[in-house]
Amino acid sequence: MNQSLLLLRSLFLTTLMLLPFLSYAQQQVNGQVLHAKTRQALEGVTVTVNTGEQALTNNSGRFDLSVADQATFLLISHIGYKADTIFLQRIQPGTALRVYLQPLTASLSEVVVTGYESNRPLLETAGALSVVGREVIQRFDESSLVRAVNTVPGVRMEERATASYRLSIRGSSLRSPYGIRNVKLYLGEIPLTESNGITNLNLYDASNFNSMEILKGPAGSIYGAGTGGTVLLEPRRAAPGEKQFQAGATFGSFGLQRYTASASVGGEKQSLYLQYTRQQLDGYREQSGMDRETLLLTSTFNPSRKSTIQANLIYSDLFYQLPGGLTQEQYEQDPRQARGGMFGSVTQNASMNQQGVNIGLSQEYRFSDSWKNMTALYGLFRYRDHPFNTDYERNTNQEYGGRSRFVYNTQLGPAATTITFGGEYQRGFEAARTYDNNQGRTDSLRTDDEVLAKTGLLFTQAEFELPGNWIATAALSLNDTRYEITRLHQAPSGGPYLYTRDFSAVLSPRVALLKRLTDQVSVHGSVSAGFSPPSEEELLTSDGALNQELEAEKGINYEAGIRGYTLGRKLSFDVVAFHFRLRETIVSRQDLSSIAVFQNVGATSQSGLETALGYTLLEDITQPVTLLKVWGSYTYSHFRFRDYQKDDTDLSGNQLTGVAPHTLTAGLDLATRIGLYLHLTANYVDEIPLTDENTVYADAYLVAGARLGLRRELGRQFVLDIFAGSENLTDQKYSLGNDLNAFGGRYFQPASPRNYYGGFSLSYRL
Repeated sequence: MNQSLLLLRSLFLTTLMLLPFLSYAQQQVNGQVLHAKTRQALEGVTVTVNTGEQALTNNSGRFDLSVADQATFLLISHIGYKADTIFLQRIQPGTALRVYLQPLTASLSEVVVTGYESNRPLLETAGALSVVGREVIQRFDESSLVRAVNTVPGVRMEERATASYRLSIRGSSLRSPYGIRNVKLYLGEIPLTESNGITNLNLYDASNFNSMEILKGPAGSIYGAGTGGTVLLEPRRAAPGEKQFQAGATFGSFGLQRYTASASVGGEKQSLYLQYTRQQLDGYREQSGMDRETLLLTSTFNPSRKSTIQANLIYSDLFYQLPGGLTQEQYEQDPRQARGGMFGSVTQNASMNQQGVNIGLSQEYRFSDSWKNMTALYGLFRYRDHPFNTDYERNTNQEYGGRSRFVYNTQLGPAATTITFGGEYQRGFEAARTYDNNQGRTDSLRTDDEVLAKTGLLFTQAEFELPGNWIATAALSLNDTRYEITRLHQAPSGGPYLYTRDFSAVLSPRVALLKRLTDQVSVHGSVSAGFSPPSEEELLTSDGALNQELEAEKGINYEAGIRGYTLGRKLSFDVVAFHFRLRETIVSRQDLSSIAVFQNVGATSQSGLETALGYTLLEDITQPVTLLKVWGSYTYSHFRFRDYQKDDTDLSGNQLTGVAPHTLTAGLDLATRIGLYLHLTANYVDEIPLTDENTVYADAYLVAGARLGLRRELGRQFVLDIFAGSENLTDQKYSLGNDLNAFGGRYFQPASPRNYYGGFSLSYRL
């Protein structure tokens, strides 16, 4: 008995002696996990310590757990979000963590989209909308946006020359021999499309953007004039709690050199992101080099709990050469050659020099839980020096504008209602001069014009959450565009005169209905009208001619779709069918001097099917292979001219020029626990009619690309990403960015054959 008491006393004393050490061997960690974009609490997030302890967040997104002293990091993971790692060494004692998780764009139910001003999950958004996230852009070498955008069904992006973008949504490039027209772009809350209808997307680098939301078809009820679609670009910003420096370089075929450097600091009240990029390329073809520098500065301030202020500044200096189109014979003989002859691209130094500054400031002010306002102001300055094959243009443009919208949340009977209303205004002034091109130098002055462009819209939208998981939307906008062109000089004779063209205000309505069938599936349908006036370059062509007869396009679009998950959320699908009827369709042709001229040709009928599928075979961060996923997108386009009479020839029933009937993109994504990753992508494009008469076609082609990399943490502060890849693995001979209805049969702009790249990115986290 005495021995038993002695043993118990010894154990008790030993325990007392060890208590301080036991207490020291444990530490308490608590915090909150929030959605990185909406700042809403996330419930059910798994918080795992590398020593095995684990906890789940509650309905307020909070967690609390004890961790062993030898623990070094926490893994924060949640379905539909990018996992985050928090090193315990960086946590100040007694400080509650605040973790912001970034959603994966593949998650239809979690990704909050801003399209149609709804700020809802994609699964609750009525409309044909696709998201190109940062991870999609990084599947490729980031030297161009083309390959990332072409993963989206119903959308085709082309490069007629290096950095010479052309964007088509459901056939909208019909009137775009070069540049981006009939598609409206925004950078955050700031209009990126200028008041003259032109978007200079090539001034910006692919790494400037965090995501792209692409709205297909007319969405004029909210975003103003346009029958092609709308693209919402979100610039890169510093995430809350982020303190990081990053530098990287990429080298590749045909003289590709690409350098990036960035610094980001994110806090609770303010954040700052600064990025510099430089890209140079000799080019595959003769006269196809480029050199671009961009500087991006974005900042966010939260002066109070009611106010959020964001500021953007982007400076760009872009130079690229224009090799020109080739005939079929030249294309087959030597696709590397540039356009030759008296007005050849090399002889005339056909190229583009362009500098631009875009400054924007926006504020979201929350008056109450029911009322808020978002107001944005911006200024744009751009200079263009452009020797072309047959002329020489010098333009200077300055522009300012703003957009403001109010949002009111209320309850109308059983329906939660969101009412949005506001307006947008843009005013641009351009001094445009055209000269004769004497072997790359300005010669005699042809025309001297001053162009004043003003465009604006008023819009309103009501969204109702109805019983039975229905969401109904009704929207309306009033759009107006006006050009004032003052001709100061015209050779060989002609006095000054003023030409004014006012495209009368047009009402554009949109109605949409969505039904949540289950938590994982929804169906939607909509009817929307579009109005698209000609751009300045369609009214005032580069040879100085005024196209006074050109009218605005008008159309109406019907669509229905279904999106969601099945098979235990492993299979995601997004399917949309549409029918679009366009009146006063604008098409382009080239004249004897290769100048693009435009005309209205009656109407078009455009029906199609857009499908996006993804299947996750494996997603488990504890396994050697953490992700294995296949995905694909398919587009069927039955686009036809209607009531199209060209001289004595009836072209009604012909295929729409520049549109492939079938396109297909497929890919595979593989990631491992050790940081090794692989992206495979293949793209098929059917033959494309290159003339309105459908007498010449570009051949169908299949191209494939691959990117292999290793992303590893080096200690607790460095992250290294080493990668290598190849494009056009099939070594396909094809034309990317064909010239439609080209004079002299110069239709083809050859793309690069098989090419390679490799590089690295090094991050330092404070």
